[in-house]
Amino acid sequence: MLTASVVVVSQNRPDALFRCLTGLSQIDYPHVEIIVVADAGSTPAIARAGLGDVVRLIPCDVPNISAARNLGVAQATGDVVAFIDDDAVPEPRWLSHLIAPFADDAVQAAGGFVRGRNGISFQWRGRMVFGDAQTADLPVDGDAPLRVAGAAGRAVKTEGTNMAVRRDVLLQLGGFDESFAFYLDETDLNMRLAALGAVTALVPMAQVHHGYAPSARRTHDRVPRSLFEIGASLAVFLRKHGPTRTPSPTMHRRAQRRRLLNHMVAGRIMPGDVGRLLATFDAGWTDGLTRQAGQSQIAAMAAPRVDFPTRVRPHVVLRGRFWQARALRAQARADVQAGSIVTLYLFSYSTLFHRVRFTDAGFWEQSGGQFGRADRDGPLFRLITAEGRAIQEEQRIAKLRIPHPPDGHM
Repeated sequence: MLTASVVVVSQNRPDALFRCLTGLSQIDYPHVEIIVVADAGSTPAIARAGLGDVVRLIPCDVPNISAARNLGVAQATGDVVAFIDDDAVPEPRWLSHLIAPFADDAVQAAGGFVRGRNGISFQWRGRMVFGDAQTADLPVDGDAPLRVAGAAGRAVKTEGTNMAVRRDVLLQLGGFDESFAFYLDETDLNMRLAALGAVTALVPMAQVHHGYAPSARRTHDRVPRSLFEIGASLAVFLRKHGPTRTPSPTMHRRAQRRRLLNHMVAGRIMPGDVGRLLATFDAGWTDGLTRQAGQSQIAAMAAPRVDFPTRVRPHVVLRGRFWQARALRAQARADVQAGSIVTLYLFSYSTLFHRVRFTDAGFWEQSGGQFGRADRDGPLFRLITAEGRAIQEEQRIAKLRIPHPPDGHM
C-alpha cells in the first residue's frame, strides 16, 4: 500500500486549523503523516487538538502558499503528497478515495470534489484549464475516478484544497513556483504536469468541505481586501503558459470588475471600493510582469516520519427534532470521544433546505426540513417520514463517511 503525506498550510487561522485537524483525525487511510506548515498565529491549534506528538510542524511566517507547500514537500516521506487548506474539512474516507487511483502507475496526480459552505452544494467538481487561465467544466459521470492525460496548453484543474501528487514527480518538477504567492499556484503545477503528458485522476468521492475562512486577502464573505496577488499571479501565469509573449490583462480585469460590482450590488462593498480594488489589481499585474518565474530545486530532507494514528471507526447516526438538539449534541460529543464518526440529523417539520457542518466537537450535523431539499438538484418537496429521510441521507453520504473494511478503500 502506498504511503501518504498530507500537507496543511495555515496563516493566522487557529480556529480553522483546529477544525481541519479534528477532521483529519477521523480519516481512515493507514500509513499517513500530517505535516502542518504554519505561522505563530496558527501553531496553538495543534496542541488544542491534542495532536502535538503526531503532527509534524514546520514554522513558516512568509505569506507565500507556494513556498509554504514546498517546505512541506521537502520534508514529506510519503509516496504521494496530498494537500488540503486549513479552512477545509475532509470527509472521513477522503484520503482513501484520493490515493486509490495511484495504484495505477500511469496516474501522477489526483484531485477531488469540493463542497461549499452549506455542506451540500459543490464549489468545484471537474474542470479543465488552458494557457489563458480560462476554465471549462469537465463532466464526470458516476462515482468512479476519471483519468485524463494532459497535453501542452490544457490541463486537468485540481484544487489546492483537495489534490495529491506523487512525491517523486513533485521533486522532479521543483514543486510549486514561488512567484505565485497566492492564486493559480496549483494551476501552474497542473499545466507543467500536462506538458509532460501526465495522467490526472478526478475522484468524485474524494470530498472536502471548504469554508472560505477570512484572511489577509479576503473577508469572511469572500470580499477581496486586495487584488494585488491575483493580478500578479495572472501576469506570471500568462507569461509562462499564455498564447502570446505580450499578455494583456483586459479580459481578466473585466472579470474582476464584474465580481466587484456583484459585491457592490449585494451591499458588501461601497461604490468607491470598486476603483480602489481594481487599482490593486493593476499594481499586481505590473509587479507580475517583472517577477522571476521558475521552480527551484527542492532539497528533500531526511526527516523522521511520524505516523498519524488512523483507523476504521464505527459510524453512529443520531436523529431528532430541533427541540432535542441540546441532548443530541451532548450524545454526539460523547460518541466522538468514544471513537466513533457521528452524523446528527436535526429535522424540522418543514421544507427548509438542508445544511451540513462539521462542528468543533468533531461530529457532522445536518439540519433542515424533513420534506426539504438536500441535494440542490432534488425536488423542493418530498413527502417522507423522518426515519425515511435519515435513511435517504445516509445513503447519500455512505461512500464518503461510512467505514469500509481496511482492505476495501474504494
